[in-house]
Amino acid sequence: MQSLRALVRELPSVLLGYSGGVDSAFLAVVLRQELGRERMLAVIGRSPSYPEAQWRAAHDVALRFDVPVLAVDTHELEDANYLANPTNRCFFCKTELWSCLVPLAQERGLAVVCDGTNADDLQEHRPGKAAGIRAGVRSPLAEVGLTKTEIRAASRELGLPTWDAPAAPCLSSRVRYGLTITPSRLKQVEDSETFLRGLGVTGDLRVRHLGDVARLEVEPQWIAWIEERRAAITAQLLSFGFTQVEIDPRGYRRGSLLEPSSP
Repeated sequence: MQSLRALVRELPSVLLGYSGGVDSAFLAVVLRQELGRERMLAVIGRSPSYPEAQWRAAHDVALRFDVPVLAVDTHELEDANYLANPTNRCFFCKTELWSCLVPLAQERGLAVVCDGTNADDLQEHRPGKAAGIRAGVRSPLAEVGLTKTEIRAASRELGLPTWDAPAAPCLSSRVRYGLTITPSRLKQVEDSETFLRGLGVTGDLRVRHLGDVARLEVEPQWIAWIEERRAAITAQLLSFGFTQVEIDPRGYRRGSLLEPSSP
């Protein structure tokens, strides 16, 4: 934690790509504490792939901790490469994001552009990271070796409500690779996950969009609970446009759409 604060104090000024997730929320608060309001800005890229609930949560954290925040529209859904949904889809998303945020930082006179990549992320399938490197984006959390577990613990000490929040990647991450990204498919995923959250499901949750099929992945302790309500859940998700609903007996797994066995 002190190593992060020491690094941040060396930065003249910062624009942070801010999603409101565990990592970027923590980094935003540390930047605000060390640099003050005038030398940092947290910027949210908004598009149909960014859930409304996450926008509200990100805005609430910024307001609570006096973090200056700005939302800008991004247009990755106008990029044919992104819409084709290859396994490196995130590269095209982040390319669009940084093409908006880097010029914004220059306009605002902010010297450094950062993201919330942590040390664990460097070991995972993160094609978007290459776009950040190409754009000259820095990753302070990764630079000082902070892991997700350490960031959660430090977030709790700071009183951040995100300290125990589940991971929240964009909605497109739920769509089977090779299946075209469309606003309607993203809305199906968002509506389905919002419905399940409304029922009380907590922790990691994904509604994987497999075309006509919705595959539900929840933490293991929720599987039996979901099964007991299968009929009502299925009926609701069918109303969103799916024709079939599956409950994955293996539960939530990061990167399950990369598994060879995925339909």
